[in-house]
Amino acid sequence: MCAHYESVHHRTRLTHHFGVDLPSELARQDVWPGYMSTFIRRHPNADVGDDAVPRREALLGSFGLIPHWAKDTKVARHTYNARSETVAEKPSFRDACRKAQHCIVPVQSFFEPDWRSGKAVPTAIRHIADEPLGVAGLWAQWRSPQGESVFSFTMLTINADAHPLMRQFHKPQDEKRMIVILRPESFDDWLNAKAQNRQNYLRPYPADELSTTT
Repeated sequence: MCAHYESVHHRTRLTHHFGVDLPSELARQDVWPGYMSTFIRRHPNADVGDDAVPRREALLGSFGLIPHWAKDTKVARHTYNARSETVAEKPSFRDACRKAQHCIVPVQSFFEPDWRSGKAVPTAIRHIADEPLGVAGLWAQWRSPQGESVFSFTMLTINADAHPLMRQFHKPQDEKRMIVILRPESFDDWLNAKAQNRQNYLRPYPADELSTTT
């Protein structure tokens, strides 16, 4: 599970790798649950046939999905990751899941605890060539009791018990999990995918394309 990551914060990297601009100077680079940072979704007017309308847009949102029924934003502390196996049934995620509100979270590196020594050692995981990673997620839009509109997002996760790298993290007795990292050529396919086709993209990322530092 990923509760801490470094967002892609450089405009040139966002433009080059994701075709979007930084949505706001308020977007956090060092991100924890409840922090506001960048996520990417399919542009709502992408099908109008106007070449001036981009395929994707970057928005500022809370790391931790806030469902429409939430009374406040505190739920984001617990909804930053969504298990792909149960995401369609969980109350916090099922509306975004049913509506196929897919998004991409631009990540430079993410952090997991390595417990092999018997103690939690924070470890940064990134692309072996230090390229940005696009993580598959879901987004939502919530309206506060005061009428404020807030976007939010969550990262999808899959089992990693057999993954050569990601099985090293978390406590020995815990199930091993990893976020879903997309290939760049699949970005638009993911954003446009129907809910029933989501499973086609929930695959483990190759271990030999990731590196770690402590």
